Parts: sequence; structure tokens; C-alpha cells
Amino acid sequence: MSTYLSAENLGHQFHDNWLFKNTTIGINRGRRVALVGVNGAGKSTLLKILAGQIKPTEGKVVQSRDLNMGYLEQDPGFKDAVTISDYIFHADDVQQQMIRKYEELLENDPDNAKALEKIMEEMSEVDAWEYEYKIKTILGRLDIHHLNQHISTLSGGQKKRLALAKLLIEDPDLYILDEPTNHLDIDTIEWLEKLLTDGSKTILMVTHDRYFLDNVCNEILEIDRGKMVPYNGTYAYYLEKKAERDASDEASFQKNSNLLRKELEWMRRQPQARGTKSKARIDAYYDLEEKTKQGGARDKVELSVKTARQGNKIMEMEHLYKGFNGNNYISDFNYVFKKGDRIGLAGKNGTGKSTLLNLITGGLQPDKGAVIKGETTVIGYFHQSGITFKDDERVIDIVKNVAEFITMADGKMISASALLTLFLFPPAKQYGFISKLSGGEKKRLQLMSILMKNPNFLILDEPTNDLDIDTLNVLEEFLTNYSGILMMVSHDRYLLDKLTDQLFIMEGNGHVRIYNGNYSSYRVELDEAKQQNKKGNVAPTPAPAPVAKKSKLSFKEAKELETIEAEITALENRVKAKNEELNKVGIELVKLNETVAQITELTKKLDAKSARWMELIELNEA
Repeated sequence: MSTYLSAENLGHQFHDNWLFKNTTIGINRGRRVALVGVNGAGKSTLLKILAGQIKPTEGKVVQSRDLNMGYLEQDPGFKDAVTISDYIFHADDVQQQMIRKYEELLENDPDNAKALEKIMEEMSEVDAWEYEYKIKTILGRLDIHHLNQHISTLSGGQKKRLALAKLLIEDPDLYILDEPTNHLDIDTIEWLEKLLTDGSKTILMVTHDRYFLDNVCNEILEIDRGKMVPYNGTYAYYLEKKAERDASDEASFQKNSNLLRKELEWMRRQPQARGTKSKARIDAYYDLEEKTKQGGARDKVELSVKTARQGNKIMEMEHLYKGFNGNNYISDFNYVFKKGDRIGLAGKNGTGKSTLLNLITGGLQPDKGAVIKGETTVIGYFHQSGITFKDDERVIDIVKNVAEFITMADGKMISASALLTLFLFPPAKQYGFISKLSGGEKKRLQLMSILMKNPNFLILDEPTNDLDIDTLNVLEEFLTNYSGILMMVSHDRYLLDKLTDQLFIMEGNGHVRIYNGNYSSYRVELDEAKQQNKKGNVAPTPAPAPVAKKSKLSFKEAKELETIEAEITALENRVKAKNEELNKVGIELVKLNETVAQITELTKKLDAKSARWMELIELNEA
């Protein structure tokens, strides 16, 4: 098995702390590896080192010759590209440049029949249609449509999807992906899963999405206190083996601690100047000391803040309407919140999920209707844009700005500093600057700031982005026991399944469907409905079944159907132009005969194309 990438004795230092040391990694062809570990463990940094974006403090990375590697960053850059086309299409790729010209013609000048016919012929000559179909499919699934749009006008989520689209189009030998599911809706994540597991792709990725991780990856590499621990299996296998290993480590820790105490006594008894001390025993002592330093139960985030008392009237939404720029997102939506409600918002990107949340929180006002909040309702809103922290602020000051003391679930009062410690911010970080925190640590601080206000109506808009899996597990445990109202938008199917029992499904055009059940139940119902529709479309007949007709177009036929309408339009325009030439006064006889012959030939082609179009339509609808 060929090795695409190898790293030897890697070590990297960040803010005077070693993220990892003496690390050796090999990525072979066909392996799909997930990198896991707590926030700040160095996952994204390791990806950057392996992708050649930064140099390690120690060690080296070696790539195989002519390796085509693609790297998706959390916050991608676009170099000198101005438009989406500039970024997607390589200037030195003949097929891509033809496809770019064809797509831009269709978008900007669709009536230019001559130019379209010419570029279509050129694309056929270099066999570019299959590639064009692939590019169009990827861009469409990632909701990228206007190729002449300037990248500077895109949102952060659109930029991430654009970078992912380019990577998928290029289909590199090795995919290095940092949180690829961020800013994707669930349908697109499920499509991406299938794409990445098709064939023998080689992948190294960081993701917090456990369903995605379990479905895509067949190996786990954990960064645990500066060391790399491999697990050869899925994420479910990793959880099982990690639990066994943690139990074993705890037993070893206790044993090592007892041994260390005895060894320490022995070391102290020896005279400093005495040279007869056993070197082997001294080495064993230092080795044991190192093991004990790393052992013991790891710190965990603890979430147990008090929830404000909730009255009988929580919140009511009456005949809500909201639209923007002629697009209708919510039409005549009504709902009365009840105690114990745990609601997930589902729907494709752009269907109005965040709009509904902003109506509830008062960030937006409805066009019509009303949101009536109960007097005792205290809303905590964890949203995608997060809280804007200043880089020169200290972590402790962020918390003290909310409250000096916080009431916990058991009624005890603790200081801001003690609460930060529970959230895995040790004193050194509490008095450090925001600029030194990782993205996940900033998210954790934001969540903590919200929970400190003791909300009884908690709204989470994509809370999983940038949080490590360990923190997510603790967040889930807290939310499972949370007694207030919970509303959540998340592309994490695992989280929706575990924490919600009702869905508001944004179906588009303003319609919001209320569904009783979790996301997996909803998907099963959708799949069953599709199967029933397929059966319902077949007319029952007592006669023997005829020879089965083709019910689905092949790839080439689907490609042909996609392009044939443009070809027919181009031919019709040419026939029309030739007929106009015939009507010109004073046309010469020779020119007249040539034009009539051309019209006859074009009409034959047009008839043949039209007949083929009808045939493809019938096949497609069969």
C-alpha cells in the first residue's frame, strides 16, 4: 500500500506550550482517518502542518512524489480570485475553461445561439460534457449558482461551501478536511457522505459530527495529552476501546502513584554525592514520574447552572408572517409553547430557520402577527455569529461583566473564577487574553456567558460548530437534564435525535410544518412516502406485464437531455435567420439556392433533435 504522506518525530509549540511531541504519522492510499481530541489539543494545527501550510517546531513531513493534495481550511482564503469563476476554474485547464465559458454564456447571454453552438461543439470535441455535469452537480448541491458573483460579497458559510466545491471538483489524491460539515444542511451532509465514501478516496479530517465521522471514517487518531493514539475502526469502535483504555489508565495511574511514592523516598534517601546509585533505577523513576504526570482522570467540563422559574404562560406565536426582498419565509405560523417542549428546526439552508429564531428573540419584527412572551420567560440565545470578544480582553473580565457570583443548580453560589475552572479554563487561561483562545474555546466561553444568566428558554443556533466531541458530550448531558424550553437549529443529526422530540420543518415558500418525532423518524417517514409515491405512479392493470421499459435515464442520456433543448433552440434560431435572408429584396439566385439547401438541412437536424428530445422525455417519465 503506497504512502501518500508521512510525518516523523513531529513536535509543535504554541504560546510556549507543546501541543504534541515525538509524533509519527503515516497516511496510506485508501485510508479514511478522523483526527479527534479536545479543543486546544492541536488538531487544526496538525492538519496545517501536514498540508504544508505551516512548519512544525520539530520533525518533518514527507509527501510522495507528484501527490495531488487538497486542503479545506476552517476559514479558507481565496488568494487573487475575484469572482466564483476565477476561483473554481483553473486558467491552464482546457476543459475547465470551456465549461466556464459555456456556463457563463448560459447565465449571462442565453440567447446567443451561435456562441452557444460553437462552445458546445468544442466541448464535445474534448469530451468535456461528463466533467461539466460533475461540476454543475457539485456547485448545485452546495448552493452555488452565480459564477460571476464576487467572492467578497459571500457570507462565511458561502465561502466555506465554495472552498469545499473546488476541492470536490478537483478530486485530489488526498483530502485534508477541517470541519467539512460546517455551514451545510443535513441533506447536503448526507450527499457528501456518499461522495466521500464512493471509490477508494484517501481522507484525513477533523469533524465534530459523529454520524458523519462514523459513516465516513474507518480509522480514528486521537490527540491525547500531546500523544497520538490510533484506533483501527469506526467512531463507535473508538468509543468502546477508549472506554476500556481509560479504565485501564485509571488503574495504572493509581498503581504508578503508589510506586512513585516509594521510589521518591528511595531517591531522597540517597546521598547527593554518592556515585553508586543504580542508573537503571534512576531512569525508571523518571519514566514513572512522566507516566504519573500524564495519568489520572482528565478534566471535564461541568454544566449545572440554575434555571429561572417558569410561569404558566411561556410564549405564543400568532399568525406570523415574515419575508425579505420578495421572498416569503414564514406565512401564517401559529404555536403556543408548552413546558417540556424540545424542538428542532429542520430545512435546507435559506428556508428561514434563523429568521424564525430571530423573531422569537425579538431580533426581528414580524411583517404581520405577534410574538407574545410570558413575564417569567428568560431567553438565552446561542447564535452562529457568536459574541464579539475583543482580543485584548482577559477571559476573567468577560465573565465578571455578566456576574461576579453565579448560582448553580444545587443552589450554591460560586465565583466567576470557580465557574471558569469548571468550564476547563484554568487560572493561567483565565488571566490570559482572548487572542490566545482557540475557536472552540471561544465558543465554550460564549456558551458559559449565556448559561450564567439562568435562562429557562434556551435557543441554540448551530451550537456544535468548533466544539470538540468531549465538550459536545457534556453539553448533551446538560441539555438532556435541562428543565426549560429547548429550541435548536443544528446540522448534527446525532444531536437532533438525542435532544429533540418535535420538529419545525421549514418547507419553503413560508410553510412551516410541525412534526412530532425526532429527525431520524422524519427521514424514515420521508423515505416511506417516496416509495409509496413510486408505487402510486404505476397504474394497476390485470393484463400481463409488458416487457419492462427503461424507467431511468443513463448518465449519457441524462446529459443529452440536459443539452438537447439548447441545441434545438440554437437550430430554431438558425432556421429563423435563414428564412429572414430569403425574404430580403434582390437576393441572388445562387445565394437563394444555397440558403434553401441550408434551411432544408437545418430542418432535418431540427426534426431529428426534436424526435430524440421526445424519446428522452418519454424514457425519463416511464
